[in-house]
Amino acid sequence: MAQIIINNVQKVFKTPGKDVIALKDINLEIKRGEFVCLLGPSGCGKSTLLNAVAGFALPSDGEITVEGKNIIGPGPDRGMVFQEYALFPWMSISQNIAFGLEVQKKSKSEIDSTVNQLLALLHLTDFRDRFPKDLSGGMRQRVAIARVLALDSPIMLMDEPFGALDALTRRNLQDELLRIWQKLGKTILFVTHSIEESIYLADRIVVMTYRPGTVKRDHIVEIPRPRDPASPEFNKLKRELGLLVMEEQQRHSNDEMKLATGD
Repeated sequence: MAQIIINNVQKVFKTPGKDVIALKDINLEIKRGEFVCLLGPSGCGKSTLLNAVAGFALPSDGEITVEGKNIIGPGPDRGMVFQEYALFPWMSISQNIAFGLEVQKKSKSEIDSTVNQLLALLHLTDFRDRFPKDLSGGMRQRVAIARVLALDSPIMLMDEPFGALDALTRRNLQDELLRIWQKLGKTILFVTHSIEESIYLADRIVVMTYRPGTVKRDHIVEIPRPRDPASPEFNKLKRELGLLVMEEQQRHSNDEMKLATGD
């Protein structure tokens, strides 16, 4: 039974002179507890589709349902993790994690219990009284993930959350995310432009075309976890997906060249 159904979704942005078709004929079903990556170059509509699922920018046509209900806006069943961390700089780490629970008017004992559990789960206990400015980028992203987990949304939407991090920190957080996903059983829809990251993380990889964004390939990753990026099967899939993505990247580059030359 699919938890998220994306049915014939299209998204058109109206601009002076012409309309820009960002998404066209998107059809996807995501099962409960599945880890799905949206993969493709800039301009393929990955984040646009994620924002539509989040309810931030609804489709121009088609529909998206969660548990059979149409998405008409943001909701507590979908938590969003951004690349920019989006933490409150004047709040301590524990206060940032507790914020959403306080908005929901949870009891102090419930808030304290949830915050303590998440601090332990994400190895943040020793930093509970620190402020975001005192932490590295990787640690800030742990806090951002903890804040979403505090709301206990069954679905996590992640928009290139590790894109700004160095390679070692990124791998560490990928492993942390997999550990949390396997422990809590969340459904994750994860946007990335990294082929290796998508293979390392996902049950399924949805490769999208350059504008208008459509589904070019929906690939089930059958490599058992934990996955070794140096293994022959990992690199075989990496080459295969790389050809698909580079075709779309070339289309993107050609489009930019036309705009630059005025053709």
